[in-house]
Amino acid sequence: MRSTHVNILGAGQCGTLLATMLARKAMTVSLFERNTDPRGEFAAAGRSINLALSSRGINGLRQAGVLERVGPLLVPMRGRLVHEIDGSTEFLPYGQRDEEQIYSASRGELNKLLLDAADDLDNVEIHFGHALTGYDRAARHARVLDIEADNDYEIEASPIIAADGAGSVMRNALHESGIVGANEILLAHGYKELVIPSGPDGAFQLEPHALHIWPRGEFMLIALPNPGGDFTLTLFMPNEGKVSFASLTTEQAATEFMDKYFADVAPLITDPARSLVENPLGLLGTVRCQHWHDRGDVLLLGDAAHAIVPFHGQGMNLAFEDCVVLDRILDGSDAGWDEVFRQYEDEQHKNANAIADMALENYVEMRDTVRDPKFALRKELSFELERRLPDRFIPRYSMVMFHAEIPYSVAQQRGAVQETLLEEFTNDAETLAQVDIDAAAAAATRQLEPVATI
Repeated sequence: MRSTHVNILGAGQCGTLLATMLARKAMTVSLFERNTDPRGEFAAAGRSINLALSSRGINGLRQAGVLERVGPLLVPMRGRLVHEIDGSTEFLPYGQRDEEQIYSASRGELNKLLLDAADDLDNVEIHFGHALTGYDRAARHARVLDIEADNDYEIEASPIIAADGAGSVMRNALHESGIVGANEILLAHGYKELVIPSGPDGAFQLEPHALHIWPRGEFMLIALPNPGGDFTLTLFMPNEGKVSFASLTTEQAATEFMDKYFADVAPLITDPARSLVENPLGLLGTVRCQHWHDRGDVLLLGDAAHAIVPFHGQGMNLAFEDCVVLDRILDGSDAGWDEVFRQYEDEQHKNANAIADMALENYVEMRDTVRDPKFALRKELSFELERRLPDRFIPRYSMVMFHAEIPYSVAQQRGAVQETLLEEFTNDAETLAQVDIDAAAAAATRQLEPVATI
């Protein structure tokens, strides 16, 4: 019989959501977070890249019973609004159904709400300012430091679920013990954040129901709306090189850069030159592990197990899906934690690797491919094939974002088949009228099994 007390490391979005799910199963949960309470006056600053909530994340919030509470934080985005360097724009819808939209959410505000939800439960205890300092595999306990009291103590791995982020201390400890086989690859690109404030009376200064992209080949700027009328902007670009963050060391250089590449939006941004020079540079990377658990003692979850780059907006959604999968396995079996963790890894490992690959691919698409006229044409054809063959052809983006019932690994496999088909039938065409859609539909029918068979 498995124990009904769980220690969770990390009180970010993933850890707090899981704590709520487990507590609703009448388990007792101890949640340990190295930072101070973000709801307090002296909260530590954290990452603020806006989150893009889609179907897998919505499933997790619904499963934990907090979806309605999250609603006021969300701004729907129906597609990408692409801003060309000459100031022209083009709207590219994400899907073709009313419900096919994603939602911008503030990372910090969502974390606070999930902490409130966990705090409301009597069987969840949250310890802020308590940092994991090590793990003794032989003794099956972790050491935790109470930072304010300068006192360390032990917690038993009975079990420990580590949701302590991309820089996971627990993952590093298990890797050093030869357990998880972790591999961390940093991208040679980083990011800095900017802000467009709200206009008079809280008005949005850009179209609010879109994810704005300024694609510039090797780099890009994106903007996501917030409920208060402001936008969070993120500039992604190489860390080194002729046009890179390393080249923006003075306000004059930053001003010239913004005027050259982002002239249409620069006047709306709060002190863009100073922000580019002084704001911290964020790292981007991918974490993969051969294994995510050690016996029934420790499980890595969320970014601790599989951090991915943010270009498909799926980091949080994947982490929330982790919680859903683990919750379902617990409901379906009385097995011990070792078997639960094994089943979880067997099911989810291939999916995490698949979305990690797709997120890297999406960076190239967002900053460069989206400018190609063939991109829009292939999107048109994919929508037409979806209308004709809804049981077989679903665009890969839609499978990832709007179809939580389709595993990431299946979306990747089917997406590769579909991409080859789209390229074949648009290769010699400039408009949809020039595409042999009947032949394309026949080819899709031959090459794709019905979605219902997944």
